[in-house]
Amino acid sequence: MAKLSADVAIVGAGNAALCAALAAAENGAEVVVLEAAPEAERGGNSAYTAGAMRIIYDGVGDLKKLIPDLSDENIQSTDFGSYSFDDYFDDMARVTQYRADPDLTETLINRSFETLQWMQRQGVRFQPSYGRQAFKVGARFKFWGGLAVEAWGGGPGLVQSLFDGAGKAGVRVVYEARARELMLDSGRVAGVRASLRGGETLDIAAGAVVLASGGFESNAEMRTRYLGPGWDLAKVRGTRHNMGDGIQMALDAGAEPYGNWSGCHAVGWDMNAPLYGDLAVGDGFQKHSYPFGIMVNAKGERFLDEGADFRNYTYAKYGREILAQPGQFAWQIFDAKVTHLLRDEYRIREVTRVTADSVSDLAAKLEGVDAGALERTVAAFNAAVESGIPFDPNIKDGRATTGLDVSKSNWANALDTPPYEAYGVTCGVTFTFGGLHIDGQGRVLDVAADPIPGLYAAGELVGGLFYFNYPGGTGLTSGAVFGRLAGSSAAAS
Repeated sequence: MAKLSADVAIVGAGNAALCAALAAAENGAEVVVLEAAPEAERGGNSAYTAGAMRIIYDGVGDLKKLIPDLSDENIQSTDFGSYSFDDYFDDMARVTQYRADPDLTETLINRSFETLQWMQRQGVRFQPSYGRQAFKVGARFKFWGGLAVEAWGGGPGLVQSLFDGAGKAGVRVVYEARARELMLDSGRVAGVRASLRGGETLDIAAGAVVLASGGFESNAEMRTRYLGPGWDLAKVRGTRHNMGDGIQMALDAGAEPYGNWSGCHAVGWDMNAPLYGDLAVGDGFQKHSYPFGIMVNAKGERFLDEGADFRNYTYAKYGREILAQPGQFAWQIFDAKVTHLLRDEYRIREVTRVTADSVSDLAAKLEGVDAGALERTVAAFNAAVESGIPFDPNIKDGRATTGLDVSKSNWANALDTPPYEAYGVTCGVTFTFGGLHIDGQGRVLDVAADPIPGLYAAGELVGGLFYFNYPGGTGLTSGAVFGRLAGSSAAAS
């Protein structure tokens, strides 16, 4: 048995874990990070993201503080808008059906901007989210959906910057070390036991432990147990290492289960993507331009409102809808009028795409789809579009359909301009919503709502923030905010 000691042991090595490590080290703690993955796969789900981070900001002046090299040309050609505390809180409340923990939500929002400023001081760079969160209409870009900032280099760039900062701070990282059990001493968490590759056990004695090892999204058995039948068939967008170990360790130590255990962040994901994420492709398997087309199932029928809201507020729940369709797949269909608006992920080499010069030819090519029914669906959809309302991708334009069983509320365009393109998608799980109950200091609470001495948590395994759905870009911000809080608190414990 191998042994180590540290002031703070951190389980996980993604954005939340590394923010916790940096904060603990900044407060004078000796820090050891346990990463279940080998070094080549480090970074958890954070490495698979686009790096977008939802924050409050009061116009371009605040953004300049995070992006000091924002040029005058960028500023003059872009409407960055603003995003207030009330905007953020209302979005969190609305998309979670008013179930999000109000105290945690308030902490997340109030600390969002200052936390990114702190990350900047740790070496993380930021840039505007052009191409994903802004469309150019005329000569001017306009940001929509309250999401204007992303990490330079996306998720991989964020992870690299955080690891660089951790290295400079003297944080030690142990790879291929899967934490299995919390070590207790008279009711206090006094360390963590891990299994190393090859079967050796590693005990780390620590004054405090921060759990930041993700949810149970990579564990097919746990997904089926908590999310329900059929979820074992979903693909996993990110790391194969998020098996729910951190959650289970805490529950075994008396932590309170908290949040939406039957819910998860799940998106439209390429139907032929691998079972787990591919770091070479990153988040490129996602397909999030569906508001500008239609989505049909194997019956050739539409089954959801593609234009219900901005992509940021629907994409994380539509994976569940796709999984519920026959065969667990769907096809997104666009015509030539809108293909210039499709995100970069539609142009990657590893894509399931079909093209044709007529709707009938396209329908015949879509594997597993009732071609005749699809043609009737397109004809009915085209006839129902309110074409007198101008199309505008930067706002909820109200260009809707009338008379259909499944309406489209915004951005409805008749499919009438060849060539036509269709993209095959299935469900891709990002992270699970159920987890541990923490307070505003990042302390894990037990079933009596009392803090468990020496135990802290951050990131995806925190429950109570997200229910049913999710505002895009909130996950990385939450991980950073609560990671920083947990690391600072752990160092002071």
